[in-house]
Amino acid sequence: MSTPSAPGTAAKVAGFAVAVAAVFGVAVLLGRFVGPIDDPATDPMAGHGAERMDDTAEMGADAHAVPGGLQVSQDGYTLDLAHGTVRAGAARPVAFTITGPDGEPLTAYDVQHEKRLHLIAVRRDLTGFQHVHPVLTDGVWRTDLALTAGDWRLIADFAPAGAEPLALGADLAVAGDYRPAERRPESRTATVGDYRVTLHGDLAAGEDALLTLTVTEDGRPVTDLQPYLGAYGHLVALREGDLAYLHVHPDGEPGDGSTDPGPDVVFHAEVPSAGRYHLYLDFRHRGVVRTAAFTVAAR
Repeated sequence: MSTPSAPGTAAKVAGFAVAVAAVFGVAVLLGRFVGPIDDPATDPMAGHGAERMDDTAEMGADAHAVPGGLQVSQDGYTLDLAHGTVRAGAARPVAFTITGPDGEPLTAYDVQHEKRLHLIAVRRDLTGFQHVHPVLTDGVWRTDLALTAGDWRLIADFAPAGAEPLALGADLAVAGDYRPAERRPESRTATVGDYRVTLHGDLAAGEDALLTLTVTEDGRPVTDLQPYLGAYGHLVALREGDLAYLHVHPDGEPGDGSTDPGPDVVFHAEVPSAGRYHLYLDFRHRGVVRTAAFTVAAR
């Protein structure tokens, strides 16, 4: 019974072979036309992730960019702490370098908001916020910080000379009697001594938000704020959970007629995601810089 079926089987096998050859031939032609995947000869962007990301950002895909402060190294620049662990204290010395693409400490910076580098220090439970400006000596930045026991995040905000601004972050472990703080509730009003600051405006993921902070002293509007870092206030935003650092831009500059010295200080802010954000406003009045803290949710 097997003899009569042999010719039919052979025909089927032959037909299958012809079909496979045809498909293989088409694949070869397509391969020659398209080129191999990630072949530098046919894809000039293959192997250049940074360039690809930059092009994507220019095409409007900024939502996929990594927020500042989350990376210790970016674009060839690295934040290198001299010591990753210190003891708690009211004035603990902290030193670090910014290493450039050539492996050497970076010494040339562009000025941003009147300073070459801004250092943000915040404990991971969002207590002990500090905004300071270290001193650069022989490629090493140095400053003193008031550090309580716990895990801290240090964020260096700077612009290498002639390059785009960067915000690099590194963890600092502070030894001592650690007592974690409770999660802060949402708040739109902050009291700093005799001053009361109220936040108006809402954050929305991926949208430009107009935030207005109104400053009063003993219930009276403050109309003689003094410039601080090129504005009548400096606002820092940190995302709860990972402490992503967000750039917030003031609306207008002192002296150009576009803004008044209080009681309202206006900022533009855009957050990348929904969630809770912690805002810190530094403002100067009567020669003293004060900080007001807020916690708000972005829809």
